[in-house]
Amino acid sequence: MWLPFKDWEGPVGTFDWPIQFDSMDGERSLQLDALVDTGSSFTSAPASLLGRLGVAPKTKVEMELADGRTAIYDMGEARATVCGRSATTWVVFGDEDARPLLGAHTLQALLLTVDPWKHEVVPSPYFLR
Repeated sequence: MWLPFKDWEGPVGTFDWPIQFDSMDGERSLQLDALVDTGSSFTSAPASLLGRLGVAPKTKVEMELADGRTAIYDMGEARATVCGRSATTWVVFGDEDARPLLGAHTLQALLLTVDPWKHEVVPSPYFLR
């Protein structure tokens, strides 16, 4: 059977990965499993969870949703930790029934990328060309 890579483990698809959010004052934290979605510009979590963490909305942004509709969402800043790497990132105050998403902006801020074949978040290769 032909496989695209010698260590390929199955179909490319979506997967969850743990993320920790910390309040900017460092006093509160929250751990979630988020859907890794490099097609999503930003990381999101239900608004009530971000509110309990003490994340304050700082701006409103119009977002295009997966089904093509647009909606306006609040965004704030939180400290995110993934794979032992931490950085301040924008987070979207998502709908209460929506799955948390780990988006491209946060992955890039943490110098991480996605291995779609192994369903893992891994360190990014670095280029300066």
